[in-house]
Amino acid sequence: MKLLLRNSFLFAFIAALALGCSCLSEKADVLHVAPPEPDVFAYGYKLNDLEVFRDTVRRGDTFTDIFLENGFSYTDIYNISRKVKKTYNFRKIKPKKAYTFLFSKDSLASPVAFIYQPSMLDYVVVNLKDSVYAKKKKKDVKLRTFEAQGVITSSLSETLEEQGLSPLLAYDLSDIYAWSIDFFRLEKGDRFKIVYTQKYVEDSIYVGLNRIHAAYFEHKKTPYYAIEFESDTVRGITEFFDEKGKNLRRAFLQAPVQFSRISSRYNKRRRISYYGRTKPHYGTDFAAPVGTPIRATASGTVVAASYTRGNGNYVTIRHNNTYKTQYLHMKSRKVRKGQKVNQGDLIGTVGMTGYTSGPHVCYRFWKHGKQVDPFRQKLPEAKPINPKLKEKYMLFMQPLKETLDCITFDNSETLITYGTSENQPNNY
Repeated sequence: MKLLLRNSFLFAFIAALALGCSCLSEKADVLHVAPPEPDVFAYGYKLNDLEVFRDTVRRGDTFTDIFLENGFSYTDIYNISRKVKKTYNFRKIKPKKAYTFLFSKDSLASPVAFIYQPSMLDYVVVNLKDSVYAKKKKKDVKLRTFEAQGVITSSLSETLEEQGLSPLLAYDLSDIYAWSIDFFRLEKGDRFKIVYTQKYVEDSIYVGLNRIHAAYFEHKKTPYYAIEFESDTVRGITEFFDEKGKNLRRAFLQAPVQFSRISSRYNKRRRISYYGRTKPHYGTDFAAPVGTPIRATASGTVVAASYTRGNGNYVTIRHNNTYKTQYLHMKSRKVRKGQKVNQGDLIGTVGMTGYTSGPHVCYRFWKHGKQVDPFRQKLPEAKPINPKLKEKYMLFMQPLKETLDCITFDNSETLITYGTSENQPNNY
């Protein structure tokens, strides 16, 4: 009986040991199994299942050359180009632009697709499997949030350049503070803080500035806050307000061209070099390169879009029964008589038409039918924030104001702080 029990115990022990060894063996096998290859998707295709060939267009390459090098016949190329020409003109392919061929992994290596990237954001997919067709597409863009600060030593643009920041930030700031700060009269020691977003594709490739969402500008020791807020959710209109909820915009922009300089002011006794004599100058001249966009300084209706020998190409806008503006010497007009325009809309481009000695736009301003100097007028403010929205704005504004307040001015070269890398909603 003891022998039987001993044998039974020994049998059970051996069985358990064998089972344990089996489990260990299985675990050892699992440890040696390579992890599955992660799925890689691009251009709407799963690249794991395909042969991928990438290259860039060389100087002198044509659409035909590229396809011939990848095994296509002249007949194939003719049929493909005929079917896709309405979607994209591949005669316009440019050197150094990327392209990709996708082939099946079977023995035939059948063509699946051709992808051409004319820009960092845009790409064209030519489907080559079963039926041939083309589609224009855009890459998904992610926004990353940044903070920056600076102290003016000479000009805003030079300060931004010294810090490696986008010069487009200067245009954004000049728009935001168009009626609060004269950016051509900044003083040494003026300083700014900004929170803004930049655009990226494929997580790390920078494709441009998005916009400023919050700013603080200290001019002549006076602080100016600006917080972006969606004031009209139906039409998707965003505006900038200060820390008290006051709209920074005015009914009129300060200038019809961005970041230009005033070359001649309203002056009834100005000596005009073109005429060689004293003659009243009822406009304000903004010097800018030929082709610079000219914007409507306020919303209204175009009452004239024409040409005269003196004015050259010009546009006149009536804003209401009190105010009217005019824009002279345009290279081209972009609006027509009777057209409704909104503040900031493109109405033409800077030129040298009419009596002028250099490229500029002569901006004229009428009040109650009389030409006046717009810089000496007490012009109406923009429509205030809806009282129902003000409480919502104050709650929205507070954390952004605190973020700006926490950005410190220093002389270090580390001026940008990386933030989130997710898509941002309209109200940031």
